[in-house]
Amino acid sequence: MAYYAHTTNNPDKSDWQPLRDHLIHVADLASTFAEDFSAGEFAYAGGLLHDLGKYSPEFQRRLEGTPIGVDHSTAGAREARSRYHPAHSRILEYIITGHHGGLLNYGNSESGLEERLLKSYLPDYSAYRDEVSVPDLNGARVAAQPLQNTIGFTFSFYTRMLYSCLVDADSLDTEAFTSPEKSGLRGRYDPFELLSKKFEDHMNTVQARAEESAINRYRRSILEQCRKKATFPPGMFTLTVPTGGGKTLSSMAFALDHLKQNDLKRIFYVIPYTSIIEQNARVFRNIFGGQNVLEHHSNFDPAKVLPEEDASTEETLRLSSENWDMPIVVTTNVQFFESLFSSKRSRCRKLHNLAKSVIILDEAQMLPTEYLRPCLAALSELVGNYGSTVVICTATQPKLGELLDERLNPVEITDSPEELYEAFRRVQVRNLGDLDDVALSDRLRAHRQVLCIVNTRNHAKKLYDALKDSGACYHLSARMCPAHRSAVLDEIKKQLKAGVECRVISTQLIEAGVDIDFPVVYRAMSGVDSIAQASGRCNREGNLEFGEVYLFRSTEPHGRATSWQRRVAEIGEMTLETTDDPLSLPAVADYFRKLYFYEGDDGLDRKKILLSLEDEGNLRFPFEDVDAAFRIIEAGTKEVIVPYDKNAESVIQELKGTSCPWKVARKLQPYTVSVYAQEFRALEEAGALESIGGQYYVLKDKERYSEKTGLENSYQKIYTYDGSLSIT
Repeated sequence: MAYYAHTTNNPDKSDWQPLRDHLIHVADLASTFAEDFSAGEFAYAGGLLHDLGKYSPEFQRRLEGTPIGVDHSTAGAREARSRYHPAHSRILEYIITGHHGGLLNYGNSESGLEERLLKSYLPDYSAYRDEVSVPDLNGARVAAQPLQNTIGFTFSFYTRMLYSCLVDADSLDTEAFTSPEKSGLRGRYDPFELLSKKFEDHMNTVQARAEESAINRYRRSILEQCRKKATFPPGMFTLTVPTGGGKTLSSMAFALDHLKQNDLKRIFYVIPYTSIIEQNARVFRNIFGGQNVLEHHSNFDPAKVLPEEDASTEETLRLSSENWDMPIVVTTNVQFFESLFSSKRSRCRKLHNLAKSVIILDEAQMLPTEYLRPCLAALSELVGNYGSTVVICTATQPKLGELLDERLNPVEITDSPEELYEAFRRVQVRNLGDLDDVALSDRLRAHRQVLCIVNTRNHAKKLYDALKDSGACYHLSARMCPAHRSAVLDEIKKQLKAGVECRVISTQLIEAGVDIDFPVVYRAMSGVDSIAQASGRCNREGNLEFGEVYLFRSTEPHGRATSWQRRVAEIGEMTLETTDDPLSLPAVADYFRKLYFYEGDDGLDRKKILLSLEDEGNLRFPFEDVDAAFRIIEAGTKEVIVPYDKNAESVIQELKGTSCPWKVARKLQPYTVSVYAQEFRALEEAGALESIGGQYYVLKDKERYSEKTGLENSYQKIYTYDGSLSIT
């Protein structure tokens, strides 16, 4: 009897894929991927075993069209358990059983991996013995070494990386058989030798055009220091460069030179804000070409950044987003870290390509505090066990070294961060103490051009209402859809450039890498990292000797911050009490030291993810539970689509008529507003929403969306006499 892995429409089976061929192809490819971290033997075994269940007559009848369900993912895992040392077997059991549905919790005999392996019945798959020789792993060993005694985490990470090798190899071989034309579009990018030359040509042009000035001399010095440190072996680095220091291009110079020096494979930029991602990816595409740079986040549409005739590159980028095989990948903190803790095939598939890569964490102070220890543990694994280099890149360097294994003590790339801070210093920060809205509004009216950043959307709305009749005034908050915010920002920039009156009231979203420049900025009291981000919107171009940044503590109930905002604001104030300059490097270091101290281990791993993975004795890992727990952006909100302009209205009509709504829905990302569950229910009950397929919701009551402030509140926040919050 002939056994097959995949079929075609040909009933005589002459062009069906033989199962043995599929197993050997997947084993070879997975092994090649895993050689980057000395795990080729395990990956080869996993590849050969993963589809053993397809050797059953029942599965072959299914391929012929018999409508039966057949478990083909458990057989190989059971075979591994019967043949290998328990430690080797357990790793293979996870990756084989999960190669379609995702990594399972270990569980018990009632559920999870153990339940799958103790099934009383599996179809007979013994025919594999005539075609496949199961490899011997007696001499194999796990090369990964535990860091900071996190043995369980090290083995769970190793398992996830092997899983990535298997599922990517499985996907690629299946694609090559079923969609060879699609498979042929992969890997169509330039070698790093050519990319380095493109970069050199660009930098020569930039430097030839740069006027001779003290600031440009410092920028050249930063670039030279990055290139000098690029000769170091792979490891953990910090790059402390002030705003305006040319951090983006200097870090790319480091990455390219370091990659060449150490025979690494890819460059990853991990950035917290999509606005910075879009900006940096645009710079990189201009230098290296669109076919060499993957911009990967939920809002990205390749068709918008490539010429219309370049359909093949567009498809190549879409394919690369599945497994990150592009030379340069620019992605978000959310996409990067949630993938590292995922149990799902689709998200884990790309992880093996992080091995032997340069990973640059831009704006690293934005690493989520409540997941900081798990994030650092994952980064440490990539450096310590997978041959990668991590660069922690920011103007306000968090004190992460004290939380890392001593073997990974970060190397600072610049020679004198303190000197650079003084050279690029552009603002003076003053603390005004308590202010109510009347006093704050009076101060804002006194400035022709001023930005005020507050902690809540409600406060932003009330301040805007108080000022909107006092001349040119603008509002920015997440109550406005992204397309609306972009239009308002464009108008603000025109006003500022023209030197005319311009007052802006915004939530902290304007701190998210928005390239805007005010002479004066007011900031509601917050953590030093947020104060630094706000200061980055002040005197950004250095047109003044010093811009003015004023801190204040709102006395209004609607200015009351969340519990987290209050905590970081209190620590920020503690820092202010000890220094005249909260943005100085010692002050920033003191702030983060206090923040991490007061958060403690529990606060830096609030979901106890590391603890849950430390059953190292039996490798009983809760992969599904960790996936559900690790959410940088917590669930609990719903997206409302706003028919903001003609384009939005057109795409909404397209959404109503399409058979692939998810593809069309991507185009509507710029027109969505996130609302909490209680507000969503209020909008539904008021008949303000139109449902499309029970999955997408359009705001049909346009009166509820203001051209100035966005979606109007559908409920009110009422503060009781004791300061607690009730919602009506």
